[in-house]
Amino acid sequence: MSTTIVTDSTAYLPEGFAERHGVRVVPLHVAVDGRSRLDGVDFGPAELAAALGEHRRVTTSRPTPGELAEVYRSVLAEGAEAIVSVHLSRDLSGTWEAARLAAEEVDPSRIRVVDSRATGMGLGFAALAACAAGGDAECAEEAAVAAAARVRMFFCVETLDHLRRGGRIGAAAALVGTALAVKPLLHVDDGRIVPLEKVRTMGRAIGRLVDLAASAAGSGPVGLAVHHLAAPERAAELATLLDERVPGSTGCLISEVGAVIGAHTGPGVLGVVVLPGGVC
Repeated sequence: MSTTIVTDSTAYLPEGFAERHGVRVVPLHVAVDGRSRLDGVDFGPAELAAALGEHRRVTTSRPTPGELAEVYRSVLAEGAEAIVSVHLSRDLSGTWEAARLAAEEVDPSRIRVVDSRATGMGLGFAALAACAAGGDAECAEEAAVAAAARVRMFFCVETLDHLRRGGRIGAAAALVGTALAVKPLLHVDDGRIVPLEKVRTMGRAIGRLVDLAASAAGSGPVGLAVHHLAAPERAAELATLLDERVPGSTGCLISEVGAVIGAHTGPGVLGVVVLPGGVC
């Protein structure tokens, strides 16, 4: 059976990965001072960092069910027998729900929709695991779900202001400290962003990210990815430390996030995604 994997732009797959693995990526919407753009299509990380630096209003929204349905119809018309559509956590976005509605409209017997309970390469690894499972739709869905269940995500931000304004942190507001040097560490737990701990400097935050990732990775094969926004040097440093510390690493991927994550975390964010067992 020929199965095509569909995901959304919040996977932030490294450049060339979607094309190499035949993954169709549906962009989410971005609005800058009310002007509509598409995440990763005509609005990327550089434009986002500039907009945030100028204190412009950046908001994001899901693709519509109609847009997803159009993609599904196109994929099926190109010869795919089935689709596995893997998306960011339903607790962070309405994208999964839009995909479910689109699948019902087009052909629910041929389209399977998966909630990755994550975003970034937590979602990306789930989509890649579906690709690696081969052409059977049921196997691809099971691989995506299994990878999503294993993923661990940790990140630190320069400030919680962006997350708080976007309504993405809830209880994480308790991490706000009075000292300007406090750097909050957070993680994604069952699809939600929740507080983990706080440290005094970004240097210590990087050290803790390495510790947390190494503990989550274990000693076997592991997929590793580092995300950042407008912090390439720190991202490269973090990736190097992870490769040195995690014995099962075969090379840490680095990918800059776009508007849907970056607008809620702000410039300077650093994240680590760990997939114990790797993409099988």
